[in-house]
Amino acid sequence: MTALTPTCDEDIIEAIRLARSERSSIAVEGQGTKRLMGRPMQAKRVLSMQAMTGITLYEPAELVLSAKSGTPVAEVEATLAARGQMLPFEPMDYRPLLGSSGEPTMGGLTATNLSGPRRIMAGACRDSLIGTRFVNGQGEVIKSGGRVMKNVTGLDLARTMAGSWGTLGVLTEVTYKLLPRPETTLSVVFHGLNDQQAVALMAAAIGSPFEVSGAAHLPVGIDRIAMTLLRLEGFAESLAYRAERLRVLLAPFGRCDIIDQTASTSLWAQIRDVRWFAEPRNEAVWRISVPPSKAPALLAQIAAGRRIRHLLDWGGGLVWIATASTELAGSEVIRQAVRHAKGHALLVRASEGARGTDGTFEPLAPAVLKLSTGLKKSFDPDHVLNPGRMYSGI
Repeated sequence: MTALTPTCDEDIIEAIRLARSERSSIAVEGQGTKRLMGRPMQAKRVLSMQAMTGITLYEPAELVLSAKSGTPVAEVEATLAARGQMLPFEPMDYRPLLGSSGEPTMGGLTATNLSGPRRIMAGACRDSLIGTRFVNGQGEVIKSGGRVMKNVTGLDLARTMAGSWGTLGVLTEVTYKLLPRPETTLSVVFHGLNDQQAVALMAAAIGSPFEVSGAAHLPVGIDRIAMTLLRLEGFAESLAYRAERLRVLLAPFGRCDIIDQTASTSLWAQIRDVRWFAEPRNEAVWRISVPPSKAPALLAQIAAGRRIRHLLDWGGGLVWIATASTELAGSEVIRQAVRHAKGHALLVRASEGARGTDGTFEPLAPAVLKLSTGLKKSFDPDHVLNPGRMYSGI
């Protein structure tokens, strides 16, 4: 593929016009850190946004930031940290899982709707996205949203772009609402619980008034003993009180320990990036969203037909599974269990052959497929941008 590195909207428009005239396609990416995700594409050109960088607006008092899509996430997070602020949704880094290089970009996290452990408190990536600028598949520049949350009537184009994987348009600028960075953090840890006990504990903690910002379960934790973790963040004066109240509330689940800020921060970074599944590299990895109460039964059903490793995040609402790459990474067994649980599954890491099937993303219901096809036709009628990245024909 021929590599293109645009520096402005006009360069993108010219590339799209050329592709339309040739009836060819373009693969859109930031720095390629998630290139191995999704269905493989056969594109004539790759459009790398890595040269379109820079923070274009930052108003700390208004808790809002805009950046060009190729801006590294690390650069934005460093800028925000210096002012005691952060992106609310704690975006994960897929590089450990995929073995990829380069730097995750603001456009990439937006296009894939990346959301980490704090999602249970702050919402998903798209919930903090308040504005986008992009070039659609017809070479038109479109700006949607702005600097405040309540500025949308009709179709919310900005949030439509979140999770579209570059199939609807080439993001050139994104705007996010921010949050103050917590003063400190700690984690309350319970040991030896099974999946069902852990989900019940996490549900009780999340439903409590003690502001849990992370809830995860590691069936094989430190010393190979299951760990169920609850993260607390905020002012140092409040953490001891909240941790003690959680200990009392959750006493029926057993004894708990407290992990201090340094160890807690490190552990939650590993949970966020699912680093336990980085090796062995030849294993397939699934990311499943499911109602938390259904996670234990889902895992039991899959484990009855296939050997797996797993961990739970979002209080059980996010299930990560590692399994052998054989039989299309266990697609038949896993999809059947996910349908039964009314969830959604994404095959994050697998061979190109397994990713080449229509089972990479969750199969769409007929009505949703019709809507998605209509959106693609409206935004990119000639199927120039990332065709087939998510679904065949889209």
